[in-house]
Amino acid sequence: MTDREKSTSFGRAASAYESGRPGYPAEAVAWLLGPVLERGRAARVADVGAGTGKLTRTLVELGADVVAIDPDVDMLATLRENLRGVPTFAGTAERLPLPEAGLDAVVMGQAWHWVDVERGSREIGRVVRSGGALGLIWNVRDDTVDWVRRLTDAMGGSNAEVLLATTGPRVAEPFGELEHREWRWERSITLAQLRDLVGSRSDVITADPETRARVDAAVEVVVASLPDLADGGAVALPYVTHAFRARRP
Repeated sequence: MTDREKSTSFGRAASAYESGRPGYPAEAVAWLLGPVLERGRAARVADVGAGTGKLTRTLVELGADVVAIDPDVDMLATLRENLRGVPTFAGTAERLPLPEAGLDAVVMGQAWHWVDVERGSREIGRVVRSGGALGLIWNVRDDTVDWVRRLTDAMGGSNAEVLLATTGPRVAEPFGELEHREWRWERSITLAQLRDLVGSRSDVITADPETRARVDAAVEVVVASLPDLADGGAVALPYVTHAFRARRP
């Protein structure tokens, strides 16, 4: 299974993605848009790799004029159900259905690790006007907490987690150097949401039945160690949100 095939697999689990994945801290998203929020008008922003609209929601709440773009029509269908009035288009960072220099910013949540850096940077630079921004953001579970580390061991790490733990993301011309900030926070999550979180991961979506059964069994061992999840309860799942931004000269 190629990375390209995995990157377009999420529509097969759109409802699990919507249920299981967290949103983004408003402070982190506001920081991404900081360079363009100071202009005294609604920022024109494309959420690329928008999925079911996790990041799109926060952009709308911050007052941005948003268009959502994703290669998966099933993910966009779920986004439209949740966010009426946000225009949606099929596309990728490397091929955007947008005019030149029409945007203040492009942002991408949980998505840049799927992108060809040079091609994506060049294409995003085409649609972002001078002085605009490229914002990249990821939510990563805080594996310094014992049960969270065991959950990650059970379901496997992701490309994004490897990237953030090693070299970090990079961008290319015409964008400048990336700035980085991080936020630590917690999300209350039920057993159903936890199972959906596991089921929304590309490695799990694309796994063969034997591998999927092995992952599910390992996750259930972790679940059994969390009595607060019994009888409709919830646990606090800690996250670290990593945000990066770069300016277009």
